Amino acid sequence: MELPLTTPALLFPAISLLLLAYTNRFLTLATLIRSLHSDYKAQPDPFTLVEIRSLRYRVRLVRDMQFLGVSSFLLCVVCMSVLFAGQVWLGSLLFGVSLFLMICSLAFSVREIQVSIDALDLHLRDLETLR
Repeated sequence: MELPLTTPALLFPAISLLLLAYTNRFLTLATLIRSLHSDYKAQPDPFTLVEIRSLRYRVRLVRDMQFLGVSSFLLCVVCMSVLFAGQVWLGSLLFGVSLFLMICSLAFSVREIQVSIDALDLHLRDLETLR
């Protein structure tokens, strides 16, 4: 299979936007955690502890998503360098690994979304019990 130098370059905009989205998720979680921390210090609530556990797991997922996304990006750059040097077989291998890492990153993203939805559902159930 022939792998032109431009094929890995096509992933650059997608990976960059994905990493930006991951960073936004991380910043939102960090803000929420800081807010919950101060709320809990002011008035301890067992419900808040459950939410904090969920947020801790989500932060780990986002960390792993970012790690895999950056690793994919790095391998894409290395792949382009190797292709530029004329090593098509190695370049194809690196590009395949890069794609695999991106798939893993996206799978972690799907899991983080599921956990986020579960946390929102917990809030909705709590509101329903207040009626």
